Amino acid sequence: MRESLVPVVLMSHTAHIRSHRKPRRNGSTLAMRAGVAGGVLSTLAVAGASGSASAADASTTQTLDLSALTADLATQIAQSADATQQAAANYELQAQRDAAAAAAAQQAKTDLADAKAKAAAKKAADEAARKAAAAEAASRSAERTTLSGATSTSTTVSAPASGSVATVVAFLKAQVGDAYVMGGTGPNSWDCSGLVQAAFKQAGVDLPRVSGDQSTAGTPVSLSNLAVGDILYWGSAGSAYHVGVYIGDGQYLDAANPSKGVVIQDLSGYPATGAVRVL
Repeated sequence: MRESLVPVVLMSHTAHIRSHRKPRRNGSTLAMRAGVAGGVLSTLAVAGASGSASAADASTTQTLDLSALTADLATQIAQSADATQQAAANYELQAQRDAAAAAAAQQAKTDLADAKAKAAAKKAADEAARKAAAAEAASRSAERTTLSGATSTSTTVSAPASGSVATVVAFLKAQVGDAYVMGGTGPNSWDCSGLVQAAFKQAGVDLPRVSGDQSTAGTPVSLSNLAVGDILYWGSAGSAYHVGVYIGDGQYLDAANPSKGVVIQDLSGYPATGAVRVL
C-alpha cells in the first residue's frame, strides 16, 4: 500500500512562546506619555498648592472667627455680670423700701393708738374738770347766800394790823408770787395750810398742818366782824378744804391753786364759809 506523504513543517521549539521582550516604542509615543504625565503632575501640584492656600485661608478665617467669638463671649459675660449685680442691687433696694414701709405702717398704727388714748384721757379730764367747776360754782353760790345772810344786819370790820399780827401779814405779803404745790411748806412753794402755818409761826404760834384742823384752832368769829390776821376757811369747821388769812379792806391772802399761786384776792369774789381768830 502506498503511503501518503504529509508535508512536515519544522518549527522552532520556541515558536509557540511569545517573546518576552517588550515591544519597542518609538520616540513620539514616549514623548506624548511624558507630556501627559508632566501635565498631571503639574495639575496635582497646582491643586496641592491651591489646597494648601485654601487650608491656610480657612485656618486664618477660623482664627479670626474664634478671636471674635471669644471677645463677644467675654462681652456677654461682662454684661451678664453687670445685669446680675444691678438686679441684686435693685432687689436689696426694694427690700429696704419694703422694710421701711412696714416700719412706717407699724409706727403709724402705734401713733394712732397713742392719739386715741390721749384723746380719751383728755376727754375724761375735761369732763372731770367740768364737774369740779360745776360743784365749785354751786358751793360758791351757797357760800354767797350764807355770807349775804350774815352781812345783811352788820358790816365787815377791818382792824389795823399791829404787833404779832403785823408780823404774820408781812410774812404773807413777802410770799406773793410763789408757786402753789400740793403739800408745799416753802420756802418758794406752798399749799394753803402750809403757808398759813408758816406765817403764824413767825409770830410764835404753832398751828396744825392741815386746813380742817386750822379751821378750829382759834376762837370762831363772825364774817361780819373780821379783823386783820383772822384765819378764813372754806367748807365746814373741822373739815375745811381751804384756808387763807384776812388782810383787811375786804381782801385775803392765800396759796390759791396751781394756776394762781400765792395771791391777794377780794373776799367778795370767793366768800369764805367761816373764820377763827388766833391772835
